[in-house]
Amino acid sequence: FQIGHDETRFGPFAFVGGLEMTSPARDFGALSALRFLKPGSDFIGVADTGFWFFGTIAHDAGKRPSGVKNFRMQQMVDASGRPIDRKWKVDAEGLAVKDGIATVGFERDQRVAQFKIDPDNMKAPIRQLDYLVPAHELRQNRGFETVAHANPYGQHAGGLVVVSERSLDKAGNVYAAIIEGPHKGVFTIKRNGDFDITDGAFLPDGDLLLLERSFSIARGVKMRLRRIYGESVEKGAVADGPVLMEADLGYQIDNMEGLDVWTRDDGALM
Repeated sequence: FQIGHDETRFGPFAFVGGLEMTSPARDFGALSALRFLKPGSDFIGVADTGFWFFGTIAHDAGKRPSGVKNFRMQQMVDASGRPIDRKWKVDAEGLAVKDGIATVGFERDQRVAQFKIDPDNMKAPIRQLDYLVPAHELRQNRGFETVAHANPYGQHAGGLVVVSERSLDKAGNVYAAIIEGPHKGVFTIKRNGDFDITDGAFLPDGDLLLLERSFSIARGVKMRLRRIYGESVEKGAVADGPVLMEADLGYQIDNMEGLDVWTRDDGALM
């Protein structure tokens, strides 16, 4: 993971393996969120150019990722089934999945919409959700990058949480909301440095793992993982938690926009 080094431990994490994905297809790329439909194997994702993508991660005998099988993409469609070519209408950034439903956060044309999952024939949304954050507080290209279901056994009973990339309140904290569940309401996440939030997933203990990214012409891209205490994810609260690891271009990172958490068959949390 660190270029030129064989180290596999990075803070509380162990690097298991990685893949580089390339394709000559003109629509490939701009992948912005990913969730597993089956732990560690079948996945669904969205691209900010208005596409769905599906595939399966293959693993070798050592449980390391070894390739991607059956990868395919579908363009998002309107209620008449026509592909949507206006990219500002389908700037898909965040994704959550549960019970055969995909919930997607869109920027620019700000909304949170739900779709029935059919890997062979995705259709128009079946409903839109109230995202609770006042629309005028969402910055044009800094809307909901994170859409995640909370721990089903925690205080939010599997409810939906949305987190913006960098829509800030007057105190400089990041707007977020619990939009489904027993404790709905708006909260914020303390902004830590010049990092923006690009995705997140809840851990089994109820904490929220956030993927964050920073970019500057001088330093290039940086990424980090941050653990937000689950008990601080509450209506009216300012949620916060420690940085677990940080990496720059001395590591094998890219634009760092997708994250998911799953449990391997041997009990390892991935």
